[in-house]
Amino acid sequence: MDLHYSDDDLAFRDQVRSFLDSHLPKDLQAKVLTHLRLTKDDFVRWHRILAQQGWVAPGWPAEFGGPGWTPIQRHIFEEECARAGTPRIMPFGIDMVAPVIMAFGSQQQKDHFLPRILSCTDWWCQGYSEPGAGSDLASLKTTATRHTDAEGDHYIVNGQKTWTTLAQHADMIFCLVRTDSGVRKQEGISFLLVDMHAPGVTVRPIIMLDEDHEVNEVFFDNVRVPAANLVGEENRGWTYAKYLLGHERTGIAAVGRSKRELAFLKRLARREQKNGRPLLEDPLFAAKVAAIEIELMALEMTVLRVLAQANKAPGPEASVLKVRGTDIQQALTELMLEAAGPMALPFDAAYLEGENEHSIAGDDDAAPLAPYYFNYRKTSIYGGSNEIQRGIITQMILGL
Repeated sequence: MDLHYSDDDLAFRDQVRSFLDSHLPKDLQAKVLTHLRLTKDDFVRWHRILAQQGWVAPGWPAEFGGPGWTPIQRHIFEEECARAGTPRIMPFGIDMVAPVIMAFGSQQQKDHFLPRILSCTDWWCQGYSEPGAGSDLASLKTTATRHTDAEGDHYIVNGQKTWTTLAQHADMIFCLVRTDSGVRKQEGISFLLVDMHAPGVTVRPIIMLDEDHEVNEVFFDNVRVPAANLVGEENRGWTYAKYLLGHERTGIAAVGRSKRELAFLKRLARREQKNGRPLLEDPLFAAKVAAIEIELMALEMTVLRVLAQANKAPGPEASVLKVRGTDIQQALTELMLEAAGPMALPFDAAYLEGENEHSIAGDDDAAPLAPYYFNYRKTSIYGGSNEIQRGIITQMILGL
């Protein structure tokens, strides 16, 4: 594999950099680079800026409104967005449910939902995990029973989802639901699109350790869902879920974001002093930084190898990206906390929310790092815990 960009790739990178320099709002950039919290309006504003340019869905083919980029162009774009400090494009619509609709949905679903995802008319969330079905997702108990009446075919959904990210903002949720309890548990699951504003849907917040409202419980009490919102075939939802998770885990590698955070860590370690010299010059700390940088370089090469498999959905190798990507993300937050030391300990919610210009401790770089560290403990759990992913690697790649 040629690891050098072609002249066309370099010209594309320059085009992306020029666009970001002129179109990325400085207030959004500052929030991202200093680890402050983003609001729904922040995410939507950046989504619509990219949508107007035609760049909000890098992985979509042109026939559905995407730019039709090559895998290398997508990688360059994501790298440059991370480097510049853009808000993330929420993955639940663009990167998760949209590829499933493209691959398995009806023409009506494609015509209705895909343009609304592109424009951010609908904010999506993911209805997978349940109190008794996390890594063992096939144990889910939320049911969907099919009925027909004067208003047509529909499902009645009852049950509960949990750890639903940003469901408080969502207009739609894609759900795995049990439609047949008399077969092997993976075979009785369907993939359903549910209106979050429908009667019977209740969202209850889960406040995390950093006092942020990021995840939720979602309850379904006799929620009526049109049968037309069934994606693909009934009882084939497990197949579609595996397809979706492959796309999700490729993004979870987050190489560009980790490279940006590595650069932040180095700046922080150059600023902090140990025995009268920059912390980054301390042999033990420098060795820790170097080890992460080597791991990140290896992960990037693996991502490029996966992306080079044109027209092929990610397979079990996506589990490798998920495990190594999230391990590196957590290691970076650990070293940031170590570098900042006691200055990272005061909890200043007002500063994190952007209500105050500066932190109460007087160190704006250090103030978000403890909440950032605690929040990133989740990365090895969501999207299928790393323990489960290691089992997939053992069986499907190593053949053990």
